[in-house]
Amino acid sequence: MRPGYLCALLIVALLGASADVNSVRRALEDRYRHARTLKAIFFERSSDGNGAVVAESGIVYFSRPGRMRWEYESPQEKLFLVDGTNAWFYVPADHTASRAKMKESSDWRTPLALLVGKADLVDFCRKLEVLGPGDSEEKPVATGDALLRCFPRDNAAQDSAGRGARPPYVLLEADPEARLVRVLIRQPGNLEIEFRFGNWEENVAIPEVKFHFQPPPGVNVVEEESLTGESR
Repeated sequence: MRPGYLCALLIVALLGASADVNSVRRALEDRYRHARTLKAIFFERSSDGNGAVVAESGIVYFSRPGRMRWEYESPQEKLFLVDGTNAWFYVPADHTASRAKMKESSDWRTPLALLVGKADLVDFCRKLEVLGPGDSEEKPVATGDALLRCFPRDNAAQDSAGRGARPPYVLLEADPEARLVRVLIRQPGNLEIEFRFGNWEENVAIPEVKFHFQPPPGVNVVEEESLTGESR
């Protein structure tokens, strides 16, 4: 699975279960808006809807304007990098790198762009909900965490896909200290991608070279129309 974009809430303790969705939205957008760089460890779990689950982990870096670097360390070394113009996906063992122009509006990683000031939730979400106790089967990882559910705009047609069908959505969870701890992406067919974050660091020194990709000698570059959340 490939990685993707996300964000966090401001002082969650001030929000509460009855918080106004606009207050939560503004807090989420503002939380990291002034950070020049971000760094965190991440754990990624993906499910194909048929019982197969893949777990991966590594370190992720963010930098203005709109750049990301996901260094997968376990169980296999991989790299997903957005340099502001192109998205790169590279697996050293395959000796192949994929490149595509980033299309934020059509990619489920778009919410992560909020971390580096590239998007607002109102641009990405046609509907936002604050989930309180009993509102959903979705539960926070820890007591005191806040949940915000986003229904992407480009999936509006899914609402009428059929009786009982659940439209795709993105669930954002932040802890009482306003740090993003989990992102859950639910897609049609029971496809699910979950990210958990820890050890957030803001405004750390990150070498510029981290956000540029130069294919190593002998690596074949494949041009793709888009890099979306599909299996590898």
